[in-house]
Amino acid sequence: MKKSRITSLAIAALLSAGTLVYAQVTVDVSKITCEQFWFRKIPNPEKVAVWLSGFYNGKRGNTVIDTPKLEVAIRDVTDYCRMNFNQTLMQAAEAVMAASK
Repeated sequence: MKKSRITSLAIAALLSAGTLVYAQVTVDVSKITCEQFWFRKIPNPEKVAVWLSGFYNGKRGNTVIDTPKLEVAIRDVTDYCRMNFNQTLMQAAEAVMAASK
């Protein structure tokens, strides 16, 4: 009886410890630098890039996702960041958008 109780407590402890791994993380995109983005020092940089695309497309009232253009835009912003570590990711996105007009 005592052994099964210890086993149950150990399993419960392991299960509760696993939930800590999934703690919510918030990121202020306006503060992400190109260096952080390029060296992947932020969680889920791909998701941040997609969010950034949605942010700027939302500002323009564009509700259409063009996946090939999205991939090109992410690559262009990533390339820009590689050459401009001191700028923010949002500055990089704005510069790339201005160059593509």
